[in-house]
Amino acid sequence: MNILFMGPPGAGKGTQAQNIVNKYNLPHISTGDMFRAAIANQTELGMKAKAIMDAGGLVSDEITIEIVRERLLEADCQNGFLLDGFPRTVKQALALDEIMAKTLRKIDYVINIDVELDLLKERLTGRRICKDCGITYHVLFNPPLKGDTCDKCGGKLYQREDDNAQTVKGRLAVYTKQTKPLLDYYREKGILFNVNGFNDINVVFADIKEIFGSQSR
Repeated sequence: MNILFMGPPGAGKGTQAQNIVNKYNLPHISTGDMFRAAIANQTELGMKAKAIMDAGGLVSDEITIEIVRERLLEADCQNGFLLDGFPRTVKQALALDEIMAKTLRKIDYVINIDVELDLLKERLTGRRICKDCGITYHVLFNPPLKGDTCDKCGGKLYQREDDNAQTVKGRLAVYTKQTKPLLDYYREKGILFNVNGFNDINVVFADIKEIFGSQSR
């Protein structure tokens, strides 16, 4: 089972991805993981990517696609995978189709964790994190008992810089601009499945499992 995972920042992709890889015994592959592995292994592509990132640049589509190609050819991906953070554009999606075709595979499901953006802004801007133990709270949905102090360890809570209202607005705008054509692409291929990400975590996971169970591919 080859799965693509999509959804805006703060939609809960990380939690659901972990649920999926645990239940279905799939490797969870993210763009960040691929870059870190390529750099750690000092591959030619990894060193090219490192030089660009160290200089503050953006890694090109060509290098990104080749790093993805290398990763998907590894042994642990041969019986399925969950790919998160790639593709981000239709150009990358076309390249992924080519990679899969050359190994006689295909993407089976594109799971889009769908959350209304106004609600997502509220979710992101209300997030608070403990500086000491890393536990996450929310001022509305999961508030700490004592204001800005962690219930577990007493550490100070803080708001991440990229969770302020202006930054969140920009992040969501970029996501929407990049992702809509990609969603349309996979919708036309008949493999896009939307899941309401604002439901309870267990409900979201149950909905995803139902998609897998109701489709024969």
